Amino acid sequence: MNAKLTPRLMAIQTARQILAQYPVYLDTETTGLSNSAEIVEIGIVDHDGTVLFETLVRPARPIPPEAIAIHNIDNEMVKGSRAWPTIWPVVRELVLNRIIATYNADYDLRILQNSLTQYGLAWKENLKMFCIMKLYAQFRSEWDPRRGAYRYFSLEEAGRSSGLSLPNAHRAIADTLLARDLLLYIAQSDFA
Repeated sequence: MNAKLTPRLMAIQTARQILAQYPVYLDTETTGLSNSAEIVEIGIVDHDGTVLFETLVRPARPIPPEAIAIHNIDNEMVKGSRAWPTIWPVVRELVLNRIIATYNADYDLRILQNSLTQYGLAWKENLKMFCIMKLYAQFRSEWDPRRGAYRYFSLEEAGRSSGLSLPNAHRAIADTLLARDLLLYIAQSDFA
């Protein structure tokens, strides 16, 4: 094949390489975007779409109304849930030594770390995170002159423009499955 090595072609090749490593997919819903934000829901899906883990998480502090407005997870819903320190060992076992594909990997990694820090626990992991959001930006190749890089799109917009049927429900498993379908969509795209 003599296809010109375009950003789109490189994204397709990268997607295929990631899929060949049988990644797990992860998504979190949180108390917000700040540096003290915590996980209130986490979902993990295996490479084949099997749900491996899904749970609500009781944060150390109440969920603010602006976060509830996005994901509809309120303080009453998480009241009887376990706190992150008891959930982390299960999550760690599922993701350690695997490629973890997520939409906005930098954010999810920070949130995983924040959720431990809230309880005075140290972060000791070197997880193998892969960002589907950055890959989709390269695949779509729309330049953002303000940032001097490819434009990022919300998961909802990426799914809609790719013709994917799963809604972005702002719930962990739904968003994880949508991110997985988006990676598959990129990998199965034509080189043109």
